[in-house]
Amino acid sequence: MRRRITGDDMLGFQIAFDVTGDPAFPEKPAFEVARELGVAVTTHAGVWGATNDDGIRLMYEHGFMTPETVYVHASTLSADSYHRIAATGGSISVSTESEQSAGQGYPTTWALRSHNIPVSLSMDTSVWWSGDLFSAMRTTLGADRAREHLEAHTKGETVTHCALRADQVVEWATLGGAKALGREHDLGSIEAGKKADIVLLKYDHSPVSFPALNPYGHVAFQAQRGDVRTVVVNGQVVKHEHRLLGVDLAAVRREVEQTVEHLRSTMGEEEWRKGMNPDIPATKILDNPYTYTDYRSTTTHSR
Repeated sequence: MRRRITGDDMLGFQIAFDVTGDPAFPEKPAFEVARELGVAVTTHAGVWGATNDDGIRLMYEHGFMTPETVYVHASTLSADSYHRIAATGGSISVSTESEQSAGQGYPTTWALRSHNIPVSLSMDTSVWWSGDLFSAMRTTLGADRAREHLEAHTKGETVTHCALRADQVVEWATLGGAKALGREHDLGSIEAGKKADIVLLKYDHSPVSFPALNPYGHVAFQAQRGDVRTVVVNGQVVKHEHRLLGVDLAAVRREVEQTVEHLRSTMGEEEWRKGMNPDIPATKILDNPYTYTDYRSTTTHSR
């Protein structure tokens, strides 16, 4: 017996897998299962050394690019692949912290504007990176603007008005995620008839809590997790006065500490230290034609 997997208001279901670009398209059965079950597909696209334009082309030619498909990273794709994603209504999940550190490719928001592709923000993993959407907004703004300036400088131009603004990354972090999940009708913004999923920021003792002249700019550039005073999920208050409700945080901390201690004792102290302190690639110091000691003055060299 086959059935559609729909989940409920609080728990959904998707299938995630990569499309490598193999001409045999071995991922086709997975797409067919997803279609039969009525679930969306999330795939790592445009990841340096792993997935490329061939994967996008195969998905497109076999009719498996849909508005429900989420393409994670999409950092190394060609304009043709972006056109295919835009034409089929898909969205791209940008994980800037991961892309900057793990090398999937340069965070691609700077290239997506001209293709009008919907964007959401993600963290990829909370083990390696911060797991913090405030950080995601901030790093995405920085990466996008840095690339915009770089592209302009290569053409001898100067940017005075950046294209990506704070209100846009706040929207990507909220409504963008809801749209990627097909839930913009009931999540992602505060509107009548939508679920009460609300994050309230207020921390009077924070040195950066004032003045809030531009609320979007303040959220994107200044706010942090410690500023979250209250969180409401589906109408239920789960955090208030900066404290989680209904969670034994001390017990969670003990379990985490015990897990770390188990791993450390199992690996052995030497392997643990090696893993925590990986080798740092050597930096080659360039030969300097200038010798500062050749310069003499009363303020620099007295001898």
